[in-house]
Amino acid sequence: MKKLALFAFAAMLAVSVEAQLQTPQPSPSSSMKQTVGLTEVEVEYSRPSMRGRKIFGGLEAYGELWRTGANKNTTISFSDDVTIDGQEVKAGTYAIFTKPGQTSWEVFFYSDANNWGTPREWDDSKVAAKTTVEVYPLPVDIETFTITIDDVHNNGAALGIMWEKAYVGVKFEVPTLSKAQKSIETVMAGPSANDYYSSASYYFEEGKDLNKAKEWIAKAVELRPDAFWVMRRQSLILAKMGDKKGAIAAAKQSLKVAEEAGNADYVKLNKDSLKEWGAL
Repeated sequence: MKKLALFAFAAMLAVSVEAQLQTPQPSPSSSMKQTVGLTEVEVEYSRPSMRGRKIFGGLEAYGELWRTGANKNTTISFSDDVTIDGQEVKAGTYAIFTKPGQTSWEVFFYSDANNWGTPREWDDSKVAAKTTVEVYPLPVDIETFTITIDDVHNNGAALGIMWEKAYVGVKFEVPTLSKAQKSIETVMAGPSANDYYSSASYYFEEGKDLNKAKEWIAKAVELRPDAFWVMRRQSLILAKMGDKKGAIAAAKQSLKVAEEAGNADYVKLNKDSLKEWGAL
C-alpha cells in the first residue's frame, strides 16, 4: 500500500514538473507597428534562424511558394486602403507569401490570412496584390529572419524582408494626402450640427449660460433644418429663458417635421408642450 501511494505521488510530481516546463520557441513570434503618414501598419510573424543552414536555394527553394517566415502565416494589416505597385489593397489583414529567386522575388498579398503555412489550394481570386521586387545582396548574414518597415515618409514606405544575405523591399503608398485634406476641410468648416446640438444640450441640462445654449442651438437648426429633435431642444431652451413666443414657434416647426418623418414620440412631446404653453 505504501509503495502504491509512493508511486502515485511520484507520478503526480512528474506531471507537475512537466506542466511547468518552459523552453524557448525555435522560431519566436514577433509583431511590429508603424504609423505611415496617417495609416497604421502592423506586421505579425515568426522568426526562424539560419543555424548554419543555407537558406535561399537550400532550405527555401528558388521559385517555390514560401510562407515568408515560420509557423502561422506572416500577416500585414493596413488601417486604410493602400496601393501596392499600382494595385489598390483594401484596409484589412493579409497573409504575405513569396517566391524567392536569385535576383528577384514575387510577393503576394493574400486575403485569406488564416493558414498554417501555405494554402492547401491556392486561389488566385484571393490575391489582393502581386508584385515582383529586386533582391539586394547584403554584405553580412542576417542570422534571424527579419521584417521591417523602411523608408517611411508621409505618403508611403517599404515592407522590408531580409534573411541570410538577401533583402527585398515592397513599396506601398498610403492615402495621407486625401485624409489630411478631409481633416483640414472638416476642422476649417467649423463645428458640425451635432457639435452645436450637444454643446447646447449640455448647457441646458446643467443650467449654464442659456444665451450661449440659444446661440448654439440656433446654429444647429440652421445646419439641420430636417432634425425635429434639434428644434425640440430649441423650444425647451427658449421656454426656459422665458421666450414663450419663440418656444411655441420652434415647437410647431418641430411638430411639423416630426409628423412628416412619422415620429410619433416627438409628435406627442411637441403637442404636450404646445398645450402647456397655451398654443393648442
